[in-house]
Amino acid sequence: MLLIKNLILFLLLLTIVVSIHELGHLLAAKFFGVYCQEYSIGMGPKIWSYKGKETEYSIRCLPLGGFVAMAGDDSSSLESEVDTANIPFERTLKGIAVWKRIIVMLAGVTMNMLLAIFIYSMVILSQGAYVTGTKPVVSEIIENTPAEKAGFRQGDVITKVAFENGMSINPATYAELVTFLSTYDGNGPWIIEVNRDSKKINFEFEPEYREDEQRYVMGIVFSEKAIEVVEVNLLNCWVYGFQYTMFILRMTITSLGTLLRGKNLDSLSGPVGIYNTVAQTAALGIEYYVSLIGMISVNLALMNVLPLPVLDGGRVLLLVIELIIGRPLNKKTEELIMKISVAMLLLLVFFVTFNDISKLIGG
Repeated sequence: MLLIKNLILFLLLLTIVVSIHELGHLLAAKFFGVYCQEYSIGMGPKIWSYKGKETEYSIRCLPLGGFVAMAGDDSSSLESEVDTANIPFERTLKGIAVWKRIIVMLAGVTMNMLLAIFIYSMVILSQGAYVTGTKPVVSEIIENTPAEKAGFRQGDVITKVAFENGMSINPATYAELVTFLSTYDGNGPWIIEVNRDSKKINFEFEPEYREDEQRYVMGIVFSEKAIEVVEVNLLNCWVYGFQYTMFILRMTITSLGTLLRGKNLDSLSGPVGIYNTVAQTAALGIEYYVSLIGMISVNLALMNVLPLPVLDGGRVLLLVIELIIGRPLNKKTEELIMKISVAMLLLLVFFVTFNDISKLIGG
């Protein structure tokens, strides 16, 4: 029964983030007059459909994606291909200005970010308060701790923290610093950069693990003024929801940069890993599950802006090249680039799936 529940929650998460993404493409395409034959939630055979004035809205039996069938979209699959024989050229994707096509391509990413902001705003609103604060300024050093031995001083401003696995952050506030430090996996030293009298100083040390507190500590005390708990209402929750979404985005970009440098590759996860995360998160409560949807939505947005032609970011890159050279790329060249990017994406999917299964077998 628990397995079925977790599977439903996993499929619901994928359906929400993907259908919102595709809804962005649909709304932007319709705004610019592009003929959209179908907007589908899911893939495979239809189990329900509704014919609007022009577009058919459908739900298909496999809740593992979705699509918008736009006229003139060369990337369409056979399932979403549109016959343009009786459709005016100006109502096809290729018939609108390049800058409009770029907006259509980026609309899905935009919707994913808006979904994350909405989710985090509602979660923060439900909590009734939001922890923010000032820059992480050292107020006191505790004796006989790693921080004292490393040479920290009162007044040092922490400007960067990096772990051995390549993860790093430039904390804007004390709250961001604490959130990042909580992700430490216990391996390797911390490298902390501080601003002391307008000079950058780096410290490298091993944090101390305290069994009674079940956490790692470095021995630094921050001023009470560094933490500020603000009351949240329906008017200001959007500000804090946006701030937290940007923090998650920065953390995700940092993680991606680490992976591109060949570090921390074992942290990559695909559908199997996401399913396990959903199962673990759902056990903690609805608030954690909903927050996970926001995080996956941010991750999907970032993944889609990668410069692979099969993804939105790659298609935007090709459109920018078209703008620069004044004409579309050679058809054979574009097809070759598309095939290479598909192969790279399939290799990535294989790698993350293998990685997820290896973790299951090993752990």
